[in-house]
Amino acid sequence: MDELVERLSKGNHPVEAGLRPERTVEELKAAIDRGYVHVKFTATRGGTELGVRLDMDASDFSKADFDQGKGPVHLEGGLTLNYLKVRCISDLDLETLEGKGHLDIVEEMSP
Repeated sequence: MDELVERLSKGNHPVEAGLRPERTVEELKAAIDRGYVHVKFTATRGGTELGVRLDMDASDFSKADFDQGKGPVHLEGGLTLNYLKVRCISDLDLETLEGKGHLDIVEEMSP
């Protein structure tokens, strides 16, 4: 198995919202509305930023106040990383746009 995927699938890791041109709650809300967010695992060498297609049924924004920039958001979605289908699960605080996250391995693909 891929070392990066294996490491990120064990325990929770520090993450932040990967937003451009700047990290703001408004940019995160726009990304959520598009159904595609970037989550950066900051404790990897150089940081690992993943593009995640959100699963809107599994994600939870019910406690988030995007207007005030407060509250938690729960993001879940899938992607392929190093030939492995994975699910990225992260919880961010809107005040800092940081939190914890991990990967769940869905299935191994052939290269």
